[in-house]
Amino acid sequence: MSGLRERWRLKAMRTIQERALDLFDERGFGAVTIEEIAAAAEVSPSSVYRYFGTKEGIVVADEFDRMSPEALKDFLAPGDPVGSLLRAVRVYESAPESASGSEDAGEGPQAEKSPWRRVRYFFTEPSVREAVCANLDRASRRIAPLIAATGELTETQARVITNALVFGYFAALEQWYLDGGTRPIADYVEEGMRPLRGIWPSSDREHPA
Repeated sequence: MSGLRERWRLKAMRTIQERALDLFDERGFGAVTIEEIAAAAEVSPSSVYRYFGTKEGIVVADEFDRMSPEALKDFLAPGDPVGSLLRAVRVYESAPESASGSEDAGEGPQAEKSPWRRVRYFFTEPSVREAVCANLDRASRRIAPLIAATGELTETQARVITNALVFGYFAALEQWYLDGGTRPIADYVEEGMRPLRGIWPSSDREHPA
């Protein structure tokens, strides 16, 4: 029963996020209210607040936020965190396009595709950018102990490197956005993270320089 409830919750969250993006694309982020999003998703406003907290939270929420500590350990290879990140990015990019995306939604050549459609708000709305950075900080605090636990780095080194990893990903994502989203995000992540890969001797170098 708990598994069924979790699937229903995830489905509801995806629906809310897609309906919110529909409204943001149509009317602009600042012009849309939580109540209007709830009505479009056919849920109560309290459900939107419970799942996401804020309007910005709707945009920035992703699967990583909902990972349990056990799932995070399975996701992250402490000896090759860059490789783990690249694999996650490729999975994200290979996901089906949003069924509700429309050809005239937003700006840019990939505005109708789910990554561009959501990610562009990270860089066009200051409050969303702030929420993304807060999410990245939380992610860093979850990941750093896993990297430190390998014993190859001190806690200070693990903290610094983890911040370089998560905020470096954000910088790569921003460059992808600035270039118009015409190439895979993974290309930017691979290029930007290449200097970090040398920190982990066991790293599987998929695309050596």
